[in-house]
Amino acid sequence: MSVILYGSPSTASLVVHWLLIELGIAHDLRMLDFDRREQKAPDYLGLNPQGRVPTLVIDGQVLTESAAIAMHLADLHPEAGLAPAVGTPERAAWYRWMLFCAYTLMPAYRRWFYPHEPAGEDQIAQVQARALAEIEAAWEQVDAHLAHNGPYLLGDRRSAADFVLTMLMRWSRNMPRPSDSWPALAEHARRMKALPSFAEVYRREGLTDWT
Repeated sequence: MSVILYGSPSTASLVVHWLLIELGIAHDLRMLDFDRREQKAPDYLGLNPQGRVPTLVIDGQVLTESAAIAMHLADLHPEAGLAPAVGTPERAAWYRWMLFCAYTLMPAYRRWFYPHEPAGEDQIAQVQARALAEIEAAWEQVDAHLAHNGPYLLGDRRSAADFVLTMLMRWSRNMPRPSDSWPALAEHARRMKALPSFAEVYRREGLTDWT
C-alpha cells in the first residue's frame, strides 16, 4: 500500500500523522512550508483545492478533512480497536464525538485563528471574543462528559476520536484558558500524551511544546 501524507507542523495534519504512527502504517511524509505558501501551489491545489492540510493519498485515492481521514484509518485497521463496530451504540457515540470535533470545535478555532475571514479586519476583536466563548463552552461540555463517562470519550475504550480531541486540546495551549485547565480534560490529555506514538510524532515534527 502506498501512503503519502501532506501536512505541516502544528496543523490539523498532526492527528493523521499521529494515527499513521500509532497504527504502524508506513508512509511518505511531505511537509509543506506555509511561509512559502506551498499549500497554495498549483500542484498541491490539484490534490486539495482548499489549499489546506492534511491531504492523505492512499494508493492514488486522495482524502482530505482530518476527522474523516481519522475515521477511515480506524476502519482500515479494525485490529487496533480505534473504531467500534458499525451499527452499535458505541459506534453512534463515536460518530457523535468525531463530528462534535469537526462541527463545533474546528469551526470555532478557525474563527479564533483567522478572525478576519468571517467579518473583515474591523471585526476581529468581536469575532475572537465569540469564538473564545464557543470554544470554552465546548470544553466545559466535554469535561463534564469525561468526568462522568471517561476516562476516554467512549468510556474505558480509547478510540480515534480521542486522538482528534487531543490535537484540538493542543491548539488551545496559548489561549486565555487552555483546555487542560479543566480537570477531566487534563487527565485525558495526560493519558493520550503518554502514548509512545505521541512522543514519536513530536520527534518527527520537531515539536517541543505542550508535552
